[in-house]
Amino acid sequence: MTSLPNNLHQWLAFIEASHPSEIDLGLERVAAVAALLQLTPPRVVTVAGTNGKGSTVALMRAVAVAHGLRVGCYSSPHFIRYNERVSIDGSLVDDDSLCDAFVVVEQARQQAKVSLTYFEYGTLAALWLFSQQSLDLWLLEVGLGGRLDAVNLVDADVAVVTTVALDHQDWLGSDRDKIGYEKAGIARPARPLIFGDADLPASVSSYAADLGAPLLRWGIEFGPAAEPQESWCWRGLSADGTSLTLSDLPVPQLPFANASTALQALASAGVQLLPAEVREGLQGVSLTGRMQCMWRDGRELVLDVAHNPHAAGYLAAQLPPCDGTTWCVAAMLGDKDVESTLAALRPRIDRWRVASLGCPRGEKAGRLLAALEGADAESLESVAAALDSALAESAVGDRILVMGSFYTVAAALDALQE
Repeated sequence: MTSLPNNLHQWLAFIEASHPSEIDLGLERVAAVAALLQLTPPRVVTVAGTNGKGSTVALMRAVAVAHGLRVGCYSSPHFIRYNERVSIDGSLVDDDSLCDAFVVVEQARQQAKVSLTYFEYGTLAALWLFSQQSLDLWLLEVGLGGRLDAVNLVDADVAVVTTVALDHQDWLGSDRDKIGYEKAGIARPARPLIFGDADLPASVSSYAADLGAPLLRWGIEFGPAAEPQESWCWRGLSADGTSLTLSDLPVPQLPFANASTALQALASAGVQLLPAEVREGLQGVSLTGRMQCMWRDGRELVLDVAHNPHAAGYLAAQLPPCDGTTWCVAAMLGDKDVESTLAALRPRIDRWRVASLGCPRGEKAGRLLAALEGADAESLESVAAALDSALAESAVGDRILVMGSFYTVAAALDALQE
């Protein structure tokens, strides 16, 4: 065997260059390697969806850990450090452990004589690491779609589809029914499929029926008993189908529908939800880049990864009133619906600073500027420059929203740290 990388930075460069394409959907190659790794999953909850996957996983992890469960959590992408993708019991896995896992995966890959994408390497490394621990629960976030995503090589005891909206149409299909079919592909016969939104595509319902997977729907089989005020009441079903109710729950910082979905997923996985532990989990959970608030020089900064019209519409509805001017620093990927995404936010924004994204598939600022014709908008060469402009020109009491992609939020966090 040729010499392998000896630190995490080198490993990430190695796996990024190991496959001719960034995305190569299909399970045959990754399953061939997985068969050599002797993976030993316990209970598994797999989460797909256009929006809300990361929030739902984070909420499940916090509540499960509060119940004393040992939890392995795999999510993507990351913001600053690759380690953000893999955690055990709420703590990020360290560099050396990730490197050890990549060595094992690479040895198995060579034995299987196949090629792996960056995401497939990372997925197998996370699953191998989890298999080395005595964990009670694996929480796995799908990367793209569901049916053909590498995460789907593991049979889920509970499958969750948070939302279905238009995104990644080049890969998943041109309408919600086609996209819903791909996401529902994480379900397994006779195991629950949980749908976390009121707008259920027919394809998800028919997929569950054909498969024989019990379908639990937000607002019907589970959800809030009433609109949240100071606190809220959740109702749902246990793993054996009996009714459950939890009252006097704190309203989480993350989307309310995702909290309801997370509780039902844990209940369906056989977790006996205890009121005090649920309250503890919901109270403390937050997530980078999801309505993340901070302050800088008297300006409120809100960072959100919203990158499609559905997510932008939700973000616009959730932004509270602001006494000052609301600014938006926006940068997006070129394969997104830039025009409709910005249009969903436009009524809530007074002044715009748009930027180019210097990453693969990154869009130039000019397209965003054209989409904002008639608005108070300027373009700059980078997210850092756009954020600097907004901070310099805004006043104390103003709000600055940073949105458009994971890359946008990561660049803003980098700039703020510097």
